[in-house]
Amino acid sequence: MLHAEITGWGKCVPPAVLSNKDLMTFMETTDEWITSRTGIRERRICHCNFSDMAIVASQRAIAAADLDPAEIDLILLGSLTNDSYCPNTASIIADAIGARNAAAIDINSACTGFLYGLHIGTNLIRTGAHKKVLVIGGEFISHYMNWNRRDVAVLFGDACGAVVIEESRDEVGLLSAKIGCESDAKYAIQITNLGSAYSRMTDDFLYVDWNFEGREVFKRAVKTMAQGCEDVLSQNGLTTSDVNLVIPHQANKRILDALAKRVGIKEDKVFINVHKYGNTSAGTIPVALTEALEEEQVKPGDHLLMATFGAGLTWGAGLIRWGSRVKPLNETDADLPPCEQTALEIIEAQIKRYADRANTSA
Repeated sequence: MLHAEITGWGKCVPPAVLSNKDLMTFMETTDEWITSRTGIRERRICHCNFSDMAIVASQRAIAAADLDPAEIDLILLGSLTNDSYCPNTASIIADAIGARNAAAIDINSACTGFLYGLHIGTNLIRTGAHKKVLVIGGEFISHYMNWNRRDVAVLFGDACGAVVIEESRDEVGLLSAKIGCESDAKYAIQITNLGSAYSRMTDDFLYVDWNFEGREVFKRAVKTMAQGCEDVLSQNGLTTSDVNLVIPHQANKRILDALAKRVGIKEDKVFINVHKYGNTSAGTIPVALTEALEEEQVKPGDHLLMATFGAGLTWGAGLIRWGSRVKPLNETDADLPPCEQTALEIIEAQIKRYADRANTSA
């Protein structure tokens, strides 16, 4: 039977840091208020295009696998904040990295985009349809942020991660996954005024906003992620004691704590970096996986449990058995273009636009 081993991994986080204290300069909040409710202390703000982050993360993952980009035969991009929708952003990335033999597909399932892509790519390799797949997850969520909305603006940041999966005869990689969607709660997370369902004929078209029902999201997220985790463990005849590390979607520290408690996983087995980056949506899991490897928290043969949820409300869980290699085979000097602004300077005009609109509407 064919399997899909993760052979390369990489991340790209923008250099500009937006701290809780920075938010206090234009928003009625405090570092203590944000940290106690979310666990987030800072987040990154992208100074270039989303595809720039995805390209760098992809090049680092491909280098780690020591592949020629032309060997990649499929690119799956999980994101809802793409550079463009025509052409699709996966094709922009394919061209930039030299993956001239790859099909290129965008996946929009919000925060679950990376795990959905890993699930799809793994199963395509298992069928023999593809051999070497690049799976990317990331967001440029700050581009769509209403910085007047304290309940939302403190949560999110920008980042991207990627992995390469390759055909293998060894029983490694994503052993099983469970994905789903609680569509009856689809509007609990919503970026409004974005899409063809909204009018293009009014000034309001220039502004997007958010609907974010925190209590409903918390309840559904913990329930669905826990159920997904239990399902994938059961499918493989394993229990939580067999799990070496949990790499969950980094949405909110309270959600992570509640998930660990509900599943019965010790907190020291849960990888957490939400304090550094906030919720980077589809970027959280691949960035966290890369950092777990960098910090030597993943060993050959380890069982890794992933869990995620996002707008839709999409959700999923996956169980990975890690292969024999935990170090990159190669490295690249690929990086983002230089950033000459602070995070506050990058978003300054956007803060003013939404503040002026709020004052006009008052």
